Amino acid sequence: MPSPARMLLALALVVLLPVARAAPVRSADGPLVREGVHENAPFRYEVPARWNGGLVMFAHGYQGEGPGAGMVRSDPLDALLSERGYAWAATGYRSIGYRVEWFIDDVRALRERFIREVGQPRWTIIHGQSMGGHVSIASLELHPGLYQGAFIECGIIDGIGIADYLYAYTAAAEYIGGVPLLDAPDRAAFNRRVNEQWVPAVGTPGAYTERGRRFESVVKHLLADAPLWRENLPRRYLMNLVYTPRGESREALRAAVSTRQVRYAIDPGLGLDAAALNAKVRRVAPEPGFRSRAKDPVYAELTGRITAPVMAIHETGDTWVPFILQQQYRRKTLAAGTGDLLVQRAVRWPGHCAFDSDIRDQAFDDLVAWMEKGVKPAGDDVLNTPMADMGRRWTPRPHPADTAR
Repeated sequence: MPSPARMLLALALVVLLPVARAAPVRSADGPLVREGVHENAPFRYEVPARWNGGLVMFAHGYQGEGPGAGMVRSDPLDALLSERGYAWAATGYRSIGYRVEWFIDDVRALRERFIREVGQPRWTIIHGQSMGGHVSIASLELHPGLYQGAFIECGIIDGIGIADYLYAYTAAAEYIGGVPLLDAPDRAAFNRRVNEQWVPAVGTPGAYTERGRRFESVVKHLLADAPLWRENLPRRYLMNLVYTPRGESREALRAAVSTRQVRYAIDPGLGLDAAALNAKVRRVAPEPGFRSRAKDPVYAELTGRITAPVMAIHETGDTWVPFILQQQYRRKTLAAGTGDLLVQRAVRWPGHCAFDSDIRDQAFDDLVAWMEKGVKPAGDDVLNTPMADMGRRWTPRPHPADTAR
């Protein structure tokens, strides 16, 4: 009987065969645009006058409360897609917040509506930004065959790993600053502890205390010391501190968090060694029953078992959705025997979802050529390339602060 790895490889080879072409759809009336609400989620889709059968489903990033929450966002590739003859569809999701288990179904339901109203696409790509990267990669793992490719930018490609990172960040801040942040009884108390106790004890970027220098060193290692992380840290320095409500119904994302596997590191000469840090920092464990594939697979460990090509682009200096998530998911695909289905490109930039359209468009075109012609595009070896060299090929306009220019 063939091994699971061989079976996955065989399936991968089948997926990479040229995609069957459906007859193009032409309309004398110009592009078709429809929008409305489907299963409690707002949506919009656009079909060019000469549709070639390709469909891109856009999964947008996290939306908190405030202006624009719950609205449909156009696919940032919309101009390129129209030019190339591809249709696209986007959902605003049925809720705000981080409910990936719902959003996966929202995207799938909209695709089904598109098929009923327009027709069967010859292939479908799921395009995820930020949180939409979690939606995309979990969709591939949990619903193999639904999508023939995935394009993920600045994405949460390692799923629950994003929450582990943010809680590890906060736990380190708590221990080094000497302020019990994770014990705050409510958000108002949490904010007071941060502003009135933690910031004076630790400082801020450019004005660190001795404790602050320790904390920045720990953060550097949490971020794998990827290029330009320090330039982006001021934007996320306080926002990455997470508040955990107590005595309330908690979303699965928070309930599944684990920092038990995190191994902290710190540079020498700062008055704190890694052994003491790892022994004394507070660890966060999942709540009983959570982080289980049986209970809620969206917030369990991802497996790396993908059966369609994935193109992922990511800024090295992203301190909100860190580049290290790309490394973590690469290891999962290698363990699953599916590493050949994942191409990753690093862009040397201190931001989150701030790609030039040229970078995004080229990566998407390369993904389509991979799917249709079997031409696998080049990418970065995110595990073995020295960080000093990471992403040079895919950064056409170096950042002014990039010393590798």
